[in-house]
Amino acid sequence: MTTPRFYHPGALSPGSETALPENAATHASRALRMQAGDHAILFNGDGQNYLAKLTAIRKQEVIVSILEAQSCLTESPLRITLAQAISSGDRMDFTIQKAVEMGVSAIQPVASQRSVVKLAGERAEKRREHWQNVAISACEQSGRAVVPPVASPINLTEWLAQKPQADILITLSPVAEKALPQVKIPGNDICLLIGPEGGLTDGEIQLAAHHGFTLVRMGPRILRTETAALAAIASLQALWGDFVS
Repeated sequence: MTTPRFYHPGALSPGSETALPENAATHASRALRMQAGDHAILFNGDGQNYLAKLTAIRKQEVIVSILEAQSCLTESPLRITLAQAISSGDRMDFTIQKAVEMGVSAIQPVASQRSVVKLAGERAEKRREHWQNVAISACEQSGRAVVPPVASPINLTEWLAQKPQADILITLSPVAEKALPQVKIPGNDICLLIGPEGGLTDGEIQLAAHHGFTLVRMGPRILRTETAALAAIASLQALWGDFVS
């Protein structure tokens, strides 16, 4: 049986005791029916796993003892920032979840002209917190010990004006001259811009190109926004990342 993994924010150190966060405690005690003496793995985003033993299970609390820190070699050699146009329904959650499983380093939600969902103020922050929790859950499932940060949503034009930095900037276009294998990757930092349902407008594609984005086509078929993001990330990992190692 696979040892359960739980995210625990804050410092973790061998020899110390700590209480699991409420959600993790509920999952451990009620869903998994773990008992005192069972082992779990905690992580806090610092890149290490922490082997722990459950020492006490109370009504609303699970206490664990940290036994040792363990190296966690699950990070991709590619540092991929996914700039994802905000999509509707469960599509955004799905995209973030699977992108984290496939190794992205950071996620920047952007609002484009064809984005159906419009976010601002407190609502935008609540969605960002929700998406961050989706990323954390994906790390728990996939074995990652580094949590990709989900940035606050921003308008695409404003984000481009900030001149996002990476060794190469890539966006998808059905009329692009280059396919992904033809692109030269000068380093490991990659920024990938994906449009919403309906895609980026011609003007947005031109603006992205003006700011240094390389236009790339992903075959002759039209892909849904969540399919496009995941297909592109998988291709990057297969060509230059750790899918072939």
